[in-house]
Amino acid sequence: QVHLVEAGGGSVQAGGSLRLSCTASGYDYRRYPYMGWFRQAPGKEREGVACIHNRDGNTGYADSVKGRFTISRDNAKNTLYLQMNSLKPEDTAIYYCAADGWRCLAGSTYDYWGQGTQVTVSS
Repeated sequence: QVHLVEAGGGSVQAGGSLRLSCTASGYDYRRYPYMGWFRQAPGKEREGVACIHNRDGNTGYADSVKGRFTISRDNAKNTLYLQMNSLKPEDTAIYYCAADGWRCLAGSTYDYWGQGTQVTVSS
């Protein structure tokens, strides 16, 4: 059974930084191409934020976060990270870690999801 547990959310002022982590258990990262981060703000649809290819490490980002967010992975620790810099109020959302995706930022292709962690950015 795959379990994904996010941590690192919180409240920060605009311009600040946060680092999210996602620890995976029971997951064979070699089986499917992607792990990723998604977010959902109140009243909005879930959107893909960033993804990383499990084999070659290639990354993909939503246009709204390019240059500000960085996704990375520590295979030895089975942990996925999302470094978020220059945060904006519009980044406020619940952030979810996901695994076993076939398409980078397409949430519907992912099989496993964490419980989410709240990120709140104040102006």
